[in-house]
Amino acid sequence: MAIFLTGSTGYIGAHVAANLLESHGASLNLLIRGKDAQEAARRLWNAMQLHLDFPRFYEHLQTRIRIFPGDLTTSQFGLNRDDYDRLIHTTDSVIHCAASLNRKSEKSCLNVNLRGTLEVVQLARRSHYYHGLRRFSDVSTVAVAGKRSNEIVTEDRAIDWERSDYDPYARTKKFGEHMIRELLPDVQITIFRPSIVLGDSRHPETTQFDMVKAFVFLAGLKALPFRSTDKIDIVNVDFVADAIATLHQETDPRYDTYHLSSGRESQTFREVTAALAAAQQKRGPIFLPFLEKPFSGVVNGLAGRKTSLSYGASLMKVFMPYLVWNTVFDNTRVTSELGRKPVPFSTYGYGLLKFSTENNFAYNYKPWPAASAGGSAA
Repeated sequence: MAIFLTGSTGYIGAHVAANLLESHGASLNLLIRGKDAQEAARRLWNAMQLHLDFPRFYEHLQTRIRIFPGDLTTSQFGLNRDDYDRLIHTTDSVIHCAASLNRKSEKSCLNVNLRGTLEVVQLARRSHYYHGLRRFSDVSTVAVAGKRSNEIVTEDRAIDWERSDYDPYARTKKFGEHMIRELLPDVQITIFRPSIVLGDSRHPETTQFDMVKAFVFLAGLKALPFRSTDKIDIVNVDFVADAIATLHQETDPRYDTYHLSSGRESQTFREVTAALAAAQQKRGPIFLPFLEKPFSGVVNGLAGRKTSLSYGASLMKVFMPYLVWNTVFDNTRVTSELGRKPVPFSTYGYGLLKFSTENNFAYNYKPWPAASAGGSAA
């Protein structure tokens, strides 16, 4: 029996997969887009390079990983009858990590975050019917809390259906949580809500660059349109992945919902910028909060033009609401259960930004070794 993990080639999903394999000795059923198992395996190798060398990866591929080449948004994932039945009967629990983070595309969010989630729920229902499902874990987001301002939000007070949402991503993830609870009433469910996931505290390398680009854009400004004492809830991906893997494997977690965040110990803009400036032996920016509205107007204008600043501006347009809401998400549940806290961004942020800029916001993927035949464990 194995854990059915979606999104294993994504940033958080790859960290979760590596953690489950290396720290928990788990076996995994992985749904990966690809025309066949070999193409899917190569995509998985790209995603896992941050975590494993090829010999170790290949060992897992042969012994602990079963790949199902398919599409989350297609009926029964586009698998043939035999493969779908095999997936049903070999899945003992589910971690649903796959998601569209395209905050500008309602179509993409609806297809992946709702249609795709429904397909995963259907698989879970069938597995539960035949042999019982141990757990269904859903990786959601703190953004389900909707529009907030100057708040500390606990898990039980995050969902408010009368509150407006910032974007299609937040809206579809909120309804996804609701759908899972409604359609799997007799399955043990755990909801994980990460905040801003940015970087691995153990090393500067990353394969996810959009949010980093937004921070580099801001780091290049001598004045920032924020209040220096506002907090920004950034959490390291290694903490997030370890929390998901560990609590999913727990027989009886204390709660059914966890904020994977920096919580009340989230750092202020001044703390973050001061650390980055000190690492570069530069002066930190000045803070001019009265410029927030004019700055947003300029960002919106640049985002719609074809200039050297347009891409950075388009990223800022997407992330701006989450930078100025001064809202943090209480993480007492997860820190008490794990017995440790996230690593402050100020301690590893400079290395992340330095790696990203020096490598032109691209990761140098290693090719599949020519000496290794095959590549399918399906």
